[in-house]
Parts: sequence; C-alpha cells; structure tokens
Amino acid sequence: MKGLTSMSWADPNIGDPGFKPKWNLLDGKVNRKSHQGEYHIVNGYPINPQGRTGLQGRGCLGRWGPNHAADPVVTRWKRNDKGNIIKNPSSGLPVLQFVSIQRKDSGEWAIPGGMVDPGELVSVTLKREFFEEALNSLSMSDEEKAQQESELEHFFNNGKEIYRGYVDDPRNTDNAWMETVVFNFHDETGDIVGKFPLQAGDDAAKVHWTDISQDLQLYASHSDFLRAVGEFHKAHW
Repeated sequence: MKGLTSMSWADPNIGDPGFKPKWNLLDGKVNRKSHQGEYHIVNGYPINPQGRTGLQGRGCLGRWGPNHAADPVVTRWKRNDKGNIIKNPSSGLPVLQFVSIQRKDSGEWAIPGGMVDPGELVSVTLKREFFEEALNSLSMSDEEKAQQESELEHFFNNGKEIYRGYVDDPRNTDNAWMETVVFNFHDETGDIVGKFPLQAGDDAAKVHWTDISQDLQLYASHSDFLRAVGEFHKAHW
C-alpha cells in the first residue's frame, strides 16, 4: 500500500485555521468514515479504535483518522507442464498462486494495493493499483492501456470481497490508521490474467506469481488476507 506522503494529499495540522474536518462523515470527497464504526474524538483528535500505538499525531499517513486503501488479490491455480492443477503433498489440497509485488520502500513482499483517491470508487482503485504495480500500465501508451483495460474489464468486475476493516500497519498512530477493502479476483483457467506478462511498475520493485502458504512473510496484515482467500477456495495453506 502506498502512503499519502505528498503534502497535496495530506491533511493540515489539527487546529490550523480553515481546517474543520467532519469526523465520521464523508467530508467533501474525503471519506472520514471508518469501517470499524464510529470512532471517538478527544480534544479535537480522532482516536485509533484499536487502542494506543505509542505514536501520536498523523505520522507519515495523509489523513487524520482512517486512511482508506484497497487491495486486489489476483489468484490462479498452480499447474504443471500438462496443465494439471498441482496439489500440496502434505495437505493434498490444490496450490493457489497470487500476484505479489516487492515494495520499493521496505523491500517486503505484498499484495499490489494502494490508497483510495478522494472521491474514487474502491472498484476503480483495485483495478488501477493492479494495473500500475503489476502490469506497469503507467509506461503504456493510451491505446495499449485502453486495450488492456477492455480485455480485463469483466475479470475485475467479478471479484469476491474478502475483508473490510482495520489494518495492522506499521504506519498507524494513535490518531491516524490504515483501513482497507480486500477483493479476490480469481482466474480459474489461468487464461485471463495469465496471458499478460507481469511487469513491476510505480511503487513495485519486482512482481511475480507466488504460491500461497503459511510460510509466507508479507507486509502488514497481508498474510491474513491470503489465508482467508485460501480458505474460500479450499486451497492449501
């Protein structure tokens, strides 16, 4: 997930003249509602619903209170050279793979997600982040991008919501925290997303298909999301 570090996207300091945020509401185009329900305001500051973190203020996040992100988990079955689905020898369950990226900022592997822009639908964020980080759409011509989006439009319109809520993120503070919506987009035959070459872009240093298992060491709460995806597909974990 990308952090809102640019000052053009960041909230002013609490108490600054003209900054009168509407907590727990849609504040213009900025969504200050929490997936966790209503959060408390103490002395003008929003309070992290999950308790203290040891860090006060906004930290490196862009918004006071909830900072909304979206994470697309794009999956396919792992197959052998004959096209047969591979099963894990210990569990006997089919092995699921997902598109993973290596973050440029921390070097950790993660789901190719990002921040929801003000006024943007989560469905748009999910597709945009995958295209930018896993398919490097930012380097494409407008024609190439339009063709790719057309071919994948149906695929990204048929996702399964896996999680919606608070994220245990290292950037969280007592007054600003990450929340996300996680969707799974599954390529059952491997012929949809699988035909597009993965290419790291934007905040991603590397990208590839990764086997889903409990041995993965991933950024923030991403392993929890993948476990939920694996359980949904009755896959190996």
